[in-house]
Amino acid sequence: MDSQGQKMLETAQSIVRKAAADLNLDTETVKRLVEPEAIHEFNFPVTMDDGSVRMFKGWRIQHNRVLGPYKGGIRFHPDTVREEVQALATLMTIKCAVAGLPYGGGKGGVVVDPKQLSTKELERVSRAYARQIAAIVGPYTDVPAPDVNTNPTIMSWMVDEIIKANQDRLKRLYASSDAAQPPRLNPNYFRATFTGKPVEKGGTLGRTEATGRGGVIILQALLKKLGSNLPNRVRTSSAARSAEHALTVAVQGFGNVGYYFAKIAQSAGFKVVAVSDSKGGIIKNSELADRRDLSALDINLVYQCKKERGSLAGCYCAGGVCDTRGGQIISNAELLELPVDVLVPAALENVINEDNMKKIKAKIIVEMANGPITEEAYDYLTKKGVIIIPDVLANSGGVTVSYLEWYQNIQNVSWTEEKVNKKLEQMMIAAFTKIWQKAARMKQSPGLDLKQAAFVVAVERIVDVVE
Repeated sequence: MDSQGQKMLETAQSIVRKAAADLNLDTETVKRLVEPEAIHEFNFPVTMDDGSVRMFKGWRIQHNRVLGPYKGGIRFHPDTVREEVQALATLMTIKCAVAGLPYGGGKGGVVVDPKQLSTKELERVSRAYARQIAAIVGPYTDVPAPDVNTNPTIMSWMVDEIIKANQDRLKRLYASSDAAQPPRLNPNYFRATFTGKPVEKGGTLGRTEATGRGGVIILQALLKKLGSNLPNRVRTSSAARSAEHALTVAVQGFGNVGYYFAKIAQSAGFKVVAVSDSKGGIIKNSELADRRDLSALDINLVYQCKKERGSLAGCYCAGGVCDTRGGQIISNAELLELPVDVLVPAALENVINEDNMKKIKAKIIVEMANGPITEEAYDYLTKKGVIIIPDVLANSGGVTVSYLEWYQNIQNVSWTEEKVNKKLEQMMIAAFTKIWQKAARMKQSPGLDLKQAAFVVAVERIVDVVE
């Protein structure tokens, strides 16, 4: 049994049980909240380019569908294990309930390293996996999406297989019936089985930026609620005297989520002073020895520079100019400890832990990665007055726009990006408001525990339907 996957599962179940305890739920109800409704595990053969046949192991775990169809991504990773997939399925149940979506939680995974496959081999693996799950997914049953190492192209291959499987099923039904002609299949309907598709295959505009955009929307909603009650460092920061528009932000992770969070935050007026990728990060200031005086980075230029150079090193872009001097390379660990107002871990899990929690200086943390703060660190920081926007809320913009994609497919309509973004904003603010109100009522310590409030809100929504 993989220890990391097991720890993830235990942590997810622990938080659910804690929320259930707050609501005084009975043992059987708690069991229903914790245990998955179905675990599908299978081994399937795929022909490689050299003609050999290789076996792959995969899962689709359907955790809870009380609120609607199972919803959750499919990840391709060599270290994928059942416990990890089950933990993520559990958290998807919570995330969808937190976001107020008519979905339950599910997750899929295949033990494979896509980097070791050719494009044709990757396509065969994707299609073979889709055939394995064809009988258990559908627009009103289970709606998968991209996750780690999967993307819109992979979703389009899987959609093709689902349409084929259902067409074959209809042909068999016709062959055994007295119908004058075979029933017609509506491909648009079955495209709603997957979200995160290419736009030309039924995907939605606005999906690429959705997770990062949603995080910024939640941060802005938090600052609006806090008003004059901003945490001390934020309130007294010389850069923050003109309200949120000069708050300093450090973003760990410059992939899709981190990049779009940084870009959209900058457009909203925040001062993004540090970003990093897997190789390290960058800051820019006039006095390198004094990190209290960090300059705002030009995120669009930093992104272009990284694309050209292959690394963030030297991409000290500010004020419309990129300079290989006037900045400093920092480690990912150093970025977390910068004296900024807002810290955004958007890369890996458990990066804020017992080893560094006492060195964290930010007073607001936005969890854009899944589980970037350990339980011990979360408790410590919350009691210290740090406000943490939990991952199940902060990064739920992606699944929210996935819902909007699904809705457009079901209704056979197509919206503008502006309309998608507006609906995303409305839904994210509504979700945040509900959790803020719950946290305010639950507050028993110096810290505002938005995470516990989020889980309680989610569990309440599920239990209310059950009852």
